[in-house]
Amino acid sequence: MDAEYWNQRYDQTELVWSAGPNVWVEQVASGLAPGAALDLGAGEGRNSLWLAENGWHVTAVDFSSVAIERARELARERLRDAADRFKGLCADLLTYQPPPQSSDLVMLIYLQMPPEQRRKVIETAATAVRAGGLLLVVAHDSDNLVRGYGGPQDPSLLYSVGDITADLTTSGLTIERAEQVVRVVTTDAGPRHALDALVVANRPVQN
Repeated sequence: MDAEYWNQRYDQTELVWSAGPNVWVEQVASGLAPGAALDLGAGEGRNSLWLAENGWHVTAVDFSSVAIERARELARERLRDAADRFKGLCADLLTYQPPPQSSDLVMLIYLQMPPEQRRKVIETAATAVRAGGLLLVVAHDSDNLVRGYGGPQDPSLLYSVGDITADLTTSGLTIERAEQVVRVVTTDAGPRHALDALVVANRPVQN
């Protein structure tokens, strides 16, 4: 699924994803002092915009130009100081290189990619975490295919907590939290349960 596929998908509806933040982003970021955030694979910017509304300075990156333009429009609607708080950047995460150790929070939220591509992007994301900062990775867990609800049905695009922590082995980050978590999804048929892989890692401050 390349950028053109996602451009067409984003262009066919007002919002592909919900307007509010992901539950795990809200849970993790609510306890942090606002700073500089980098949202990789940001889509329409739902997590980026929520962070910006809560005092963060956010760069949202996605390879869909339609999604990024929509995020910019939403930023102008929702943020008085949109030009200062929010930056939308159209770029391919397989080649994008963020400034090293420049962000207090780096996020990869449901970026479902084949293993080789995933490893490359996670390694790149880790380089952007500054000392004392966090990397948050959330994905549709591999077990979700048979025990959960929704998400991609291609097993090659799913991954586990163990996959994420292995990708971070040489990153210099310390794992704070690594667990399979249950996310409640509201459907017309009632609540359903999705299984997510969640990893939070930090870059230690050197004394």
